[in-house]
Amino acid sequence: MNIEITARHFDLTPQLKENIERELNGLTRYFENIISADVILDVEKYRQSAEIKVKVYNQSITGKADSNDMYASIEMAVDKVKTQLKKYKGKLKEKHPDKIEEKVERITRPKTNVDEVDQ
Repeated sequence: MNIEITARHFDLTPQLKENIERELNGLTRYFENIISADVILDVEKYRQSAEIKVKVYNQSITGKADSNDMYASIEMAVDKVKTQLKKYKGKLKEKHPDKIEEKVERITRPKTNVDEVDQ
């Protein structure tokens, strides 16, 4: 997943960057095929906001949050994106149940055409 982070009106610290990357990599538990994520962090007086845009297939999912703490804003925005990813994955399962079961069957099906070798 490509992650692009933009910080407005403040300098991005390495700890904040690591936190964002860890949180966004955790989203792959809910949806495996995330193409990219754009994170925009903004500071205006006492308000610190985080906006996360995640691209999956032909869908763009956005989560925004504001608070007095940047880490809290990021966590709230990630939670919003997580909720939307779960909802989107559920819709995909409803529309295409055969494809998902076929993929699961392909992964779990044992290989039966293995030749035994006598020694």
